[in-house]
Amino acid sequence: MTPASGRAEPHALSRRANRSRSEAIIGAVLFLMSAITIVTTIAVVFVLAEETFQFFREVSIVEFLTERRWTPLFAEAYYGISPLVLGTLLVATIALAVGVPLGLGSAIFLSEYASPGLRRQLVPWLELLAGIPTVVFGYFALLTVTPVIRAIIPGVNLFNPLSAGLVMGFMILPTVSSVSLDSMQAVPRSLREAAYGLGASRFEVVTRVIVPAALSGIVAAILLALSRAVGETMIVTLAAGQRPAFTFDPRETIATMTAFVVQAATGDQPAGSLSSRALYAVGATLFTITLSVNLIAQAVVRRFSEQYE
Repeated sequence: MTPASGRAEPHALSRRANRSRSEAIIGAVLFLMSAITIVTTIAVVFVLAEETFQFFREVSIVEFLTERRWTPLFAEAYYGISPLVLGTLLVATIALAVGVPLGLGSAIFLSEYASPGLRRQLVPWLELLAGIPTVVFGYFALLTVTPVIRAIIPGVNLFNPLSAGLVMGFMILPTVSSVSLDSMQAVPRSLREAAYGLGASRFEVVTRVIVPAALSGIVAAILLALSRAVGETMIVTLAAGQRPAFTFDPRETIATMTAFVVQAATGDQPAGSLSSRALYAVGATLFTITLSVNLIAQAVVRRFSEQYE
């Protein structure tokens, strides 16, 4: 070993030791971040489950699921969550009826019809919708969309799920469009070329090759949009109202689960009271619905995902 190499070897060992310590520190920090996320989630679920359990010690779960009146903040209290669930699903259904066709159509156009330059220009504008605060959507629904609807459709209340659902459809549009677009662009170009080589038109390639091949991603996009629509708060609070009613009429004022959470959280219910625990019961129901939708979306992706080489 030459003197030069003898001097260089300790420096190399020192650099490797410093690198190993740095990697260990980085790994420990990342592990700590992951642990904080997991512990926080477990704590939230634990508190939610504990308060919900205390609620059901005083209220029958049969009444909770079957009663059609929800007045936990009134002197004569009823604890049937079905009006809130129905109102939530009514708004979400209207939102999907608007957002899914528009989002899927936008994704098909951007993936198969638009030129690369036009796609680069349109995608940022489309995703700009995702950056608009939902409170702005809510006031837009109440102050702009609702007067137009009331001028066209008679009997529409000032607060109604129709205007809330229509505006919410544009809120979830970027979710449907971006996820569907990514799924369509992941389809190999060889499938497109093979279909064109057999004489298929562009529309036939889209409907018979691209959409079926990207079906798992499209369904997942729809389910994720549904989950976001169910959990939306500000639009329904401002535009749909806060009067629980068991009705399928989109012209009537209704209340959703998230709107009740806002109403109860800003009230004067003492901690530990039955009315305050009703908030946790609604939150647990909302958590169960959104978790189920997300699990279904993951199952659909695993079941129908295509593997390409």
